[in-house]
Amino acid sequence: MCGIVGVVSKSPVNQFIYDSLLLLQHRGQDAAGIATTDGQSFYMHKGNGMVRDVFRTRNMRDLPGTVGIGQVRYPTAGSSSAAQAQPFYVNAPYGIVLAHNGNLTNWEQLKDEMFRVDRRHINTTSDSEVLLNVLAHELQESSRDGLSVASLFQAVGKVHGRLRGSYAIVSIISGFGLLAFRDPNGIRPLCIGRFDGPNGTEWMVASESVALEGMGFAFERDVKPGEAIFISNDGKLTSQQCSAVSSMHPCIFELVYLARPDSVLDGVPVYDARLRMGDYLAEKISREIVNYKDIDVVMPIPDSSRPAAMQVAKRLGLNYREGFFKNRYVGRTFIMPGQAMRKKSVRQKLNAMRVEFKDKNVLIVDDSIVRGTTSQEIVQMARDAGARKVIFASAAPPVKFPNVYGIDMPTRSELVAHDRSDEEVARIIGADELIYQDVEDMKAAVRDINPALSDFDASCFDGHYITGDVTPEYLNRLEQQRKAPKAPVVESGEGDENEPRGVQLGL
Repeated sequence: MCGIVGVVSKSPVNQFIYDSLLLLQHRGQDAAGIATTDGQSFYMHKGNGMVRDVFRTRNMRDLPGTVGIGQVRYPTAGSSSAAQAQPFYVNAPYGIVLAHNGNLTNWEQLKDEMFRVDRRHINTTSDSEVLLNVLAHELQESSRDGLSVASLFQAVGKVHGRLRGSYAIVSIISGFGLLAFRDPNGIRPLCIGRFDGPNGTEWMVASESVALEGMGFAFERDVKPGEAIFISNDGKLTSQQCSAVSSMHPCIFELVYLARPDSVLDGVPVYDARLRMGDYLAEKISREIVNYKDIDVVMPIPDSSRPAAMQVAKRLGLNYREGFFKNRYVGRTFIMPGQAMRKKSVRQKLNAMRVEFKDKNVLIVDDSIVRGTTSQEIVQMARDAGARKVIFASAAPPVKFPNVYGIDMPTRSELVAHDRSDEEVARIIGADELIYQDVEDMKAAVRDINPALSDFDASCFDGHYITGDVTPEYLNRLEQQRKAPKAPVVESGEGDENEPRGVQLGL
């Protein structure tokens, strides 16, 4: 999971993209990067850390141009080194910079093909660099008679034919314009915004609608699965379906947790989806907890579970309270690298207010339970604050399977619900009772809002991998790679022939 943005403007875009990335910071806290162009040259700055830490005034001055892309990174493939920060650049054909949200499931096979067949060297362990080189190769093949919009779309069609997994892409072709496209299953989100100003029409492509609206752009539409969008440097937009076969299977975990509640993804307001999940969860609680009326208060784990918790309290006729105070200067614990870091950050991030817990039967509602680390700490905090009984409810079903499409859940042994009953998970996290949402109820909650969404990527809940190439052998290999010691990564430096001039990878 990452956040990406691309802009074609009539004025300098450096500050604009910076501000857009701040609106998408929740999608990745590991690294950030911006690349711009003045029509002739690319300018780039990227590095590890939050947006506000990576960029300084001097860096912004070195990013001229009216067309640009940016990314906030959450690592799933590759390491967390500065060399993996995006955007990536390749100088042929024409010069391309690219940023990627998602995860390729066949990137290792493609990396081998790149070397043996396409004669291209991949310098990092990032699947995004592989993706960039596949695009570059196909564009070179399709534009032998000259670069055109038609040859660009033809190249994207060939890219769809080679890639497996999830990908939402923003890229710039030097001197030509901005290219964005989405995988044929529409797993990761991507939308388009428009601004009609005094100097003409400006365009923006972003992972979430909140970035468009926050920057004053009107939401135009979502990019369709398999579709490519091209925006020329003078602001003309062209689109084409580039995949022979496409279907909408958006990642439902975006609606559960990843996306901001004020975003709209594929016609579904995230906030409304979370409210509806709370309705279904309340119905299950009323069926399975005989004495649910003995619950004194319903409490959310701020912030993503708040809508569901409010609906649970409303539907069950129970008191709603904010019992946990959140320190907003600590990042999202789910996307922090390393189990030890996540566990340490829970108590730095949350504090239980004793007055709301003492001598009470408490129903705690969270958006999901993944590794169980956060849930265990939260239950213990509630007990330490004096709770008499702690019931834990998840607005999502048990996470039992690895996610290979861009969310950091690749190892089954890390998932607390894998091969365990609800009662076993309850004992591990220390709760008196545990209630999970049902998979079909979660899907129904979204379909109630947008009936056009007939299916989803819900692989981490139901074990169904829609790309058809994820086998038990594949998952076993992923787990072995994750457990293996990390090899040293060769860092790129200033002056690398594969980076545009002016690049700085660190501060």
